[in-house]
Amino acid sequence: MQAENLLADRTRNMGASAIREILKVVSRPGTISLAGGIPAPQSFPMAIIREITEAVLQKYGSEAFQYGLTEGFPPLREALAAYLETKGIAATPEQILISTGSQGVLDGLGKILISAGDRVALEAPTYLGALQAFTPYEPRYVQIETDDQGMLPEALDAALARHPVKLIYLVPNFQNPTGRTLPMERRLAVAEIIQRHDTLLVEDDPYGDLRYEGTPIAPIKTLAPEHVVYISTLSKVFAPGLRMGFCLAPEPVQRWLVLAKQGVDLHTSTFDQALAAEYLFGGHLGCHLPKIIELYRPRQQAMLTAMDRFFPSSFSWSRPDGGMFVWVQGPVGWDMEAVNRTAVERGAAFVPGTFFFAHPGEGKETLRLNYTMADEATLSRAIKILGGVFEEGAKVFQKGTSSAFRSSSMVSARC
Repeated sequence: MQAENLLADRTRNMGASAIREILKVVSRPGTISLAGGIPAPQSFPMAIIREITEAVLQKYGSEAFQYGLTEGFPPLREALAAYLETKGIAATPEQILISTGSQGVLDGLGKILISAGDRVALEAPTYLGALQAFTPYEPRYVQIETDDQGMLPEALDAALARHPVKLIYLVPNFQNPTGRTLPMERRLAVAEIIQRHDTLLVEDDPYGDLRYEGTPIAPIKTLAPEHVVYISTLSKVFAPGLRMGFCLAPEPVQRWLVLAKQGVDLHTSTFDQALAAEYLFGGHLGCHLPKIIELYRPRQQAMLTAMDRFFPSSFSWSRPDGGMFVWVQGPVGWDMEAVNRTAVERGAAFVPGTFFFAHPGEGKETLRLNYTMADEATLSRAIKILGGVFEEGAKVFQKGTSSAFRSSSMVSARC
């Protein structure tokens, strides 16, 4: 059978995750990977999971293994309503939809909102998973200009004035991939803009609890509740393998998200939802989150310190107050895909930044680094390796061999 003849037209817009393909390459022993956006296994509350597993079995019995509501396990929705209240978000349990990871919400939004040719506004760069979720539905992307503090409200306002936009996608806290956080004055401006233009904003907040410095900033959902779909997850503060996401959307959008989810998986794992409910109701998140932060804070600082020491002065990078990533800007004209191949041969790896742009070919001189998966000494060693690769590349570039530097022949240039 020629299976290719059976495929829907939309599959031409689907492709493998570039990051997951890179992770396959760098999984060999001896390679230090700064490529993944993966929580450290040491951050998982293993003792707590043992405790709450027994609690779930005693409290819910066979109910924890039965089919459940598409909207979600009622005790978890109740626990999440209390959790959202700590962020200033008012929600009843009935307004919360549980998803199989926040990725499930992104795909659901694409399915119910995006028709071919609809415009979707987003940051440049933006989260690769959002691009993967939306692209099969054939939107036209409108990239909104950003700076070191995130999306520029005046650029968003101008874009909405030029043409209709179906939705705006934004990661305001410790953004993936840049680590940037949108300040309060810009959140106020964005809230005013989306209400004035009557446009829907998707506020994706997977990293908000991972703050190492400063004070939390109110979600945009609190400023324009009827114009914002708020999405979050417990993957970064509990256990990613449980795939526990959730969202709070305006009622008509939420209703359609439920219908879309029914066609995909009926409901998210009841047992996993029960574990999450006990994790929240038992006060375990409040006790365990400081341990996660104390694990990641010195790792981030070790990376930034090593970058100050080993990276060429022609490079610049973000200095986030939290999250999991540092964004690096290299000299104009560099091709970080080629540089990464050299780095992998040396024993360290990153993600080329071009994969985080909606328009192909942009951001080729940028890269993303992750610091959660390695200890401080390993991070310093990896940054030293990358610094050496960048220094060699700078010498090649300065000698006028930029055409070689922009291609895979960069790998042979180091020999």
